[in-house]
Amino acid sequence: MASPQAPAAARPGRRRQRSTRLTVAVALLLVAAALVVATIASGSLVLVAVAAAGAVVLGAAATRITHSELALTRREAARDRAEQAQAYREITAARTAENAAFAESMQARIQRHEASIHDLEDALTAAQGRAADATRKMNVEARRADAAERDGQAVSVRLAEAEQRAADAVVRVAELEQELDVVRAELDVVTTAWHEAEAAQRKHA
Repeated sequence: MASPQAPAAARPGRRRQRSTRLTVAVALLLVAAALVVATIASGSLVLVAVAAAGAVVLGAAATRITHSELALTRREAARDRAEQAQAYREITAARTAENAAFAESMQARIQRHEASIHDLEDALTAAQGRAADATRKMNVEARRADAAERDGQAVSVRLAEAEQRAADAVVRVAELEQELDVVRAELDVVTTAWHEAEAAQRKHA
């Protein structure tokens, strides 16, 4: 990527060249003036006429040098502005591409988190259903235990098993709820970062 400051590398040489040209132009004018003054002091009309003609030639040369320098300066300034504009366009394009890539990455992360939340919600629903079934079975076993005291030992074993399954299901439900809270918190963070990136992209645009 070109830097907007790249044209500045050649400017010291250009300024020295300009200074030399302007110095030559000024020297030509001074020589012309000195030549005219010297011939006037001599009192010779021929010399004055020759000096005047020479002064005109030197003045024209100085004017030509100055005009050429002015045109060159304008061309260099236009070229520098064009180079800087191109560099800024490249920088803007790079930043736009980076922002678009970041937005796509954030969108992908949000989609993954949403998919994880959906899966966890499904698992939580299934676990809650298993917990409800285990609770109903436990209640059935409890009623059977009350109705069949002679088979109390076997029923107690089945009741203990049902209670264990119900406890396991409740623990699994709690674990899934915790995982769901964590994933939702991560989704909030990623969504906030994505919105901030979109706002920054609109600001640069």
